[in-house]
Amino acid sequence: MSKQKASFGHVFKTIVLPRKNLLLLGLALIIISRLSGLVLPGASQYLIDNVIVNKDFDMLKTLLIVVVGAIVIQASTSFALTRLLSVEAQHLIAQLRVKVQKQIIQLPINFFDDNKSGALVSRIMSDVEGVRNLVGTGLVQLFGGSLAAILSLVLLIRISPMMTLYVLVPVAIFGVISLKAFGYIRPIFRTRGKINAEVTGRLTETLNGIRVIKGFNAEEQEIKTFESGALKLYENVKKSLTSTALVTSSATFLLGLATAGIMGIGGYMIINDELTFGEFLSFTLYLGFMIAPIVQMSNIGSQITEAFAGLDRTEEIMSMPTEDENPARIHNMARIEGAVKFDQVSFAYEEEKNVIKAVSFEAQPGSVTALVGTSGSGKSTIAGLVASFISPQSGRILVDDVDLSTMTLSSYRNQLGVVLQDDFLFEGTIRENILFPRPDATEE
Repeated sequence: MSKQKASFGHVFKTIVLPRKNLLLLGLALIIISRLSGLVLPGASQYLIDNVIVNKDFDMLKTLLIVVVGAIVIQASTSFALTRLLSVEAQHLIAQLRVKVQKQIIQLPINFFDDNKSGALVSRIMSDVEGVRNLVGTGLVQLFGGSLAAILSLVLLIRISPMMTLYVLVPVAIFGVISLKAFGYIRPIFRTRGKINAEVTGRLTETLNGIRVIKGFNAEEQEIKTFESGALKLYENVKKSLTSTALVTSSATFLLGLATAGIMGIGGYMIINDELTFGEFLSFTLYLGFMIAPIVQMSNIGSQITEAFAGLDRTEEIMSMPTEDENPARIHNMARIEGAVKFDQVSFAYEEEKNVIKAVSFEAQPGSVTALVGTSGSGKSTIAGLVASFISPQSGRILVDDVDLSTMTLSSYRNQLGVVLQDDFLFEGTIRENILFPRPDATEE
C-alpha cells in the first residue's frame, strides 16, 4: 500500500472549503462568544476601582446588567456553535464513510484477498472519525482561541507591559514544546489506525470461524493472539499519552511559574502604587483568558493531528485504482449468448508460480462444461477468470468472441449468474437473499 499523505491544502480544498459558509458562521459565533467573555475582567476592574470606591449603587446595577447580558450571549453563542458544527461534523463523517465504502467495494478481488474484512471495517468506520475536529468545533475553536489570546494580550499590555513580557517567555517555550510534540504524535496515530485495523480484523475472523477454533481446540491460541494485538495497541496509546502528558505538564509548570511571577511583580507594583487592585485583578483574569485558549489549543492540536493521521490512511484507500479504472475496458457488453473461449490463458497468484498455464478450451452456449481435477489444480481459478474476479497474466478470455479484458465489468456482470463454492447468506429472510441480484424481480 502506498503511503499517501493528506496535505493541509488537499484537506482544506476537499473538506473545509465546501463548508466555508458554515465555518464562517461558526467563526462569527465564536468571536461574539470570546468578546462577550472579555466583559467580565474589564467589569471587575471597574467595580473595584470606580464603583466600590465611589459607592455608586446605580452604576453597580448597570454593571451587573452588562455582565449578565454578556454571560447570556456567551452561553447562547456557545450552544449555537456546538449545535451547528457538531451536527455538520457527524454529517461529514457519514458522507466520508459512504465514500470510502464505495471506493473499497469497487476495488479488485485480490485487494480483499490481501486484507482482512475486519480491518477494512475499521478503515471505513474509524479512520474518518477524526474529521469531526476539522469541521466540528475543533478548527473554529483553534481560530477563536487564537483571537481571544491576541485580544487578551493587547489588554494585558495596556495594563502592564512589564508583567506581560514576563508572561510571554513561558508561553513561547510552551508553544515550541507543543509543536515538537505534535510532529512526534502524528506517525503514532497513523500506526495506531493500522494496529487497530489488524486487531479488529483478527477478532472478526475469530468470531466468524468459531466452529473451526472449537473443532481444533484452539481457543487458547486465539486468546493469546488477540492479547498480543491488544497489548501492541496499548503500547502505541502509551506513546501518544506520554507526549500528550508532556505537553499538559509543561503547560502546568510553565504557566504556574508565570502566575507565581505575576503575584510577585504585581504585589511589588501595588505596594509602590504603580498598579491598582482593580488593574491587578483585571490582569489576572485577562491572563486566564489568554492562557486558557493556548492550553485548549494544545488539546485541539492533538485532535487535529489525529484527524490528519486518519485522513492519511483514508487517502491511501481513495488513491487505489478501482476495477473499472482500466483504460482498456471501454466497451459495453451486448446481450450474452454464452460462448466462452480460453486462448492460451495463464494465471499466477504469486510471480512465477502459475496456477494455470497456457490453458485453451471452448464452452458452447447451452452445454455443460465440467472441470475435473485435484484440489489446487486451478478449477476455482478458471471459474474466477470467467467471472472476471481476476484477470489473466497472459492469453485471452473470449465471451461470444469478445475479449473480456475490453468490456466494462458492470455491463458484463449484469448478465452473469454465479453459484459460488462457499455458501453465503446476507442478514435477512431467504426471500430477500433470493432477490439480492434482482431486487425489482416479479414474483414469477
